[in-house]
Amino acid sequence: MQRVIDFFTQFAEFLGNHPFLAVAFLVVMTLLVVTEGRKAGKTVSTQQTTTMINRENALVVDLRPKKDYAAGHIVDSINVPFDTLSNRLSDLEKHKGRPVILVCASGQHAGSCAKQLKAAGHDNVSRLSGGMSSWRADSLPLVK
Repeated sequence: MQRVIDFFTQFAEFLGNHPFLAVAFLVVMTLLVVTEGRKAGKTVSTQQTTTMINRENALVVDLRPKKDYAAGHIVDSINVPFDTLSNRLSDLEKHKGRPVILVCASGQHAGSCAKQLKAAGHDNVSRLSGGMSSWRADSLPLVK
């Protein structure tokens, strides 16, 4: 317990002695998080997703394994498991003009996959916030 107290005491002393370094560090970390978030595409809610599907003919790419996809998926979505995305980018070439919404189990894999799609030339890439967990939590329809 004493080590924890010593750490925070030293940390507070460091912040007091070097306020400009502390502020600079916080600014750099914030910019890093914002920049990386933008590279991964915007996040959309389940309501925004349904609107994009209905009004903009958005393509839903389900990144979950085939077994999970077969257990229930969003209507008209296509299954491209996240670990095979780099090999299957050519399958998505014909959809380059459409908005793409990436869906995974809980939103963890969609960010890195969005970066890959953007690098491949897809301009309008979004991620479903919370993934299929949020879709199910909102009691939205699934196809089996």
